[in-house]
Amino acid sequence: MDRKKVVVGMSGGVDSSVAAYLLKNAGYDVIGVTMQIWQDEAMAIQEESGGCCGLSAVDDARRVAFALEIPYYVMNFKNEFKCAVIDYFADEYLKGNTPNPCIACNRYVKWESLLKRSLEIGAGYIATGHYARVVQLGNGRYTLKKSATADKDQTYALYNLTQYQLAHTLMPVGEYTKDEVRRIAGNINLRVANKPDSQEICFIPDKDYAKFITEYLKEVPGEGNYVTAEGKIIGKHKGIIHYTVGQRKGLNLALGHPVFVLAIRPETNEVVIGNGDEVYSSKLYADNLNFMMIKDLEGEMIVDAKIRYSHKGSRCTIRKVGPDKAECVFEEPQRAVTPGQAVVFYDGDYVVGGGTILRI
Repeated sequence: MDRKKVVVGMSGGVDSSVAAYLLKNAGYDVIGVTMQIWQDEAMAIQEESGGCCGLSAVDDARRVAFALEIPYYVMNFKNEFKCAVIDYFADEYLKGNTPNPCIACNRYVKWESLLKRSLEIGAGYIATGHYARVVQLGNGRYTLKKSATADKDQTYALYNLTQYQLAHTLMPVGEYTKDEVRRIAGNINLRVANKPDSQEICFIPDKDYAKFITEYLKEVPGEGNYVTAEGKIIGKHKGIIHYTVGQRKGLNLALGHPVFVLAIRPETNEVVIGNGDEVYSSKLYADNLNFMMIKDLEGEMIVDAKIRYSHKGSRCTIRKVGPDKAECVFEEPQRAVTPGQAVVFYDGDYVVGGGTILRI
C-alpha cells in the first residue's frame, strides 16, 4: 500500500475536480475514478444532462483528468448501487419511512466498495470533493469536522463512515469555501469551474419518487385511509409511498384549515393527519448507530442534533436505551421528526455519531 497514492472519486463537478488538483499539487500520486452506477441505458440517457454519476459526469471528469495529467478510469459499481441504494430506497418507502439514499451511497458504495478496490490496486487513500474535514483526535479515533463553509457542510451525510474508512480518506476541499473552490478551478482553466451543483437524487432526476418506486417495484400499496391520531377516517390517500412526515402540500383534503402528515402506518395502509402543533416532537429514538468521536455512548451526553440535511441542529440529551438504540430528548420540540432520516450528533464542529430515526 502506497500512502502517497490516492484514488479520487470524480463526479465531473468542480469540487471533486479541485480535490484532485489539490492532492496532485501536494505531491500525491493521483488516480481519477468515476463510478458507473446507472442501471441501464435509459438511466444513462436521463443522467446525460446532469447528476453526479451519468454520462456527462464521465465526459467532464475525463477532460479534467486529461487537463491535470492524471490517469483516469471508469469503475463499474452497478450491482453495489442497486443493492445498497436503490433497493434500500424503495424498501424504506414501503415501510413508511423517508430514506436518505445519499447516506447509504456514501457508506456502502463511495467508501466501502471504492475503498476496497482502491486498496487492491495499491492506493493508500480515497478522496472526494465533500465539504468536510477528517481529523484524528487525541484519543486516537477519527471523526469528521465541519467544513470551513457552514452553508456547504456535508458532514451530516457522512456520519455513517467507519473508523477504517476515515483512516483511509482525504477531503481536501473541506478547508475551502465554495467560492474559493470555483476560483481555484478558474485559475487553472478547468471547464467545470462554473458547473452548477447537482441538487436531485441522481437516479431520480425528475424528483418524482413515487413514480420511480412504482415503476421499479411494479407492485406498491394502493389507496388507503387518511385518519386522525384518534383513528377517525377523514378521506382517502393515493398510496403511502406518496407521503412523508410533515408534508402539507398534495394531500387533497379540504378541512378548512392546514393539516399535515403526522405518521405513516404501512401495516394498516393509513396516513395519519393532524394540525400544525401536532407535527412537533420533543423526543426521538434511533438505531443503526455509528459513533466517531467515541467508541460507544456511556451514560448521558448533551449534543447538538441535526434531524435532516437542512436542519440547523438543536440541543438535546442522548443516551443508549438498548445495544443499538438511542434516545434523544430535545430542549425544544422539533418539527417533522421523520422516520428513515438520519439524526446526527455534534459536539461543536465535530461529529459525535448518529443513527437512523425510528418509527414509533
